[in-house]
Amino acid sequence: MAVAGSAVGLGNFLRFPVQAAQNGGGAFMVPYILAMLLLGIPLAWVEWTMGRYGGQHQHGGGPGVFHRLTGGKPWAKYLGIITIFIPLCITFYYIYIETWTLSFAFFSLTGQYQDAVAAHEMDKFLAGFMGAESNKYFDGPWTAISIFSIVFALNYWVLYKGISGGIEKLSKIGMPILFVCGIILAVRVLTLGSPVAEHPDWNVNNALGFMWNPDWSRLDEAKVWIAAAGQIFFTLSVGMGCIMTYASYLKSRDDVALSGLTATSANEFAEVVLGGSIAVVAAAVFFGVAGAQEIAKQGSFNLGFVTMPYIFAQMGGEGLIGFIWFILLFVAGVTSSVSLIEPLVTFLKDELNMTRGKAIFATGLVNLFITGFIIATIKHGTLDEMDFWAGSVLPVVSGLIMVLIFNIYLGIDKGWDEMHHGALIQIPKFYKFIIRFITPAYLILLLTFWAIQEWWPIATMQGVEADKASWISITRLVMAGFLVLLVYWVWKADKQGKFPKLHKEAK
Repeated sequence: MAVAGSAVGLGNFLRFPVQAAQNGGGAFMVPYILAMLLLGIPLAWVEWTMGRYGGQHQHGGGPGVFHRLTGGKPWAKYLGIITIFIPLCITFYYIYIETWTLSFAFFSLTGQYQDAVAAHEMDKFLAGFMGAESNKYFDGPWTAISIFSIVFALNYWVLYKGISGGIEKLSKIGMPILFVCGIILAVRVLTLGSPVAEHPDWNVNNALGFMWNPDWSRLDEAKVWIAAAGQIFFTLSVGMGCIMTYASYLKSRDDVALSGLTATSANEFAEVVLGGSIAVVAAAVFFGVAGAQEIAKQGSFNLGFVTMPYIFAQMGGEGLIGFIWFILLFVAGVTSSVSLIEPLVTFLKDELNMTRGKAIFATGLVNLFITGFIIATIKHGTLDEMDFWAGSVLPVVSGLIMVLIFNIYLGIDKGWDEMHHGALIQIPKFYKFIIRFITPAYLILLLTFWAIQEWWPIATMQGVEADKASWISITRLVMAGFLVLLVYWVWKADKQGKFPKLHKEAK
């Protein structure tokens, strides 16, 4: 349930429908399902197995797990930093977005954004709230910062309560709430019929057609396949280190095969069935297919925080539907963010002998400092830059590293046996071949095509305005500074003897 909570997040209800609408509708599901079968599920099993294996040797973070699996290779502990770096980088902006969701849930009940809806200025309302501009709705980001302090404290309070007392309880309470809210919204949208009298063709059937009818011509575009793989990584949280850390708390015979499949299935229900039936479908019902296409092009935040309030105003319910939507997003966000913070907390606890309280305090200081930078500079595109690297590119790199270490050092035969130790199901044997050959080849091809098509223009910021390019450079320096801090902590742990040389028998 905790891993499902980690996986089911904002991306299920905002990112996925936009990605599908932008990349061929139903045709997008072809590379999406292939990526799930050949990348997502195999990598989930690999990460669950590696995490439980590391936990049996007192390691829950990537540096310790990689060190143990490679038989004590000196470079492995530093390579494992990527599994700590990625999730916390996401947290640097993710908790701030959770602030938006909780705030807008409150605004829905109080009607605070109704004037902006009536004036068709929700984009200005959102920009004023998050501090991108000062306007008649907000004079600076002070409202957002006040609520951010509450959301930030909630995340770290849950973490302080521990795995069982905090994260597990949050998941047991939050996940049912999330699914109930999602089902209510999906049923409401799918029963809208044709609410705009002057446009009878703007109806649920045509809206579902827009979302799901395949545009097969898009399948020859490499970016569609890359987008599908990126969505699978983002939605399942594979390659980020969160699953590895959670699995490290399992006992040696606790199941990982069925647990990995169940968490994946829960996430896919939330994403495809619920996420694919709410936001973009509602937009097509009220704005037509052409209007929904334009909305999808403007991105996930525009869909969730600008377009949806207009739609809720048409649905009626005096803000109740809006409240359910934003509470859904908030619960999805907070169950994910605590899992994103946990890998660094576990590393500091395991490798630097910090108490859980001290590890949470140290992590919180880093988080607060860099999130403050994001809040202060969000209008310059710093959030988007950090999200691109931490949320799209690096998880694919990390996933490739994981599967290679699993295959080369643990070995597919021993790894397969470890995966089935205590398993409640038998994984189909063809997945042994997939994990050994198909998954790493798929990831190598994805990264190769991305490097050929996009690496150099992105790295050199071609076509980016000078002012924005400066802030992108600063953002990259901030990320590099955090990486240096992690390298220092790993080096310090090494000096304290936490990564000893392993005898041949131990290897």
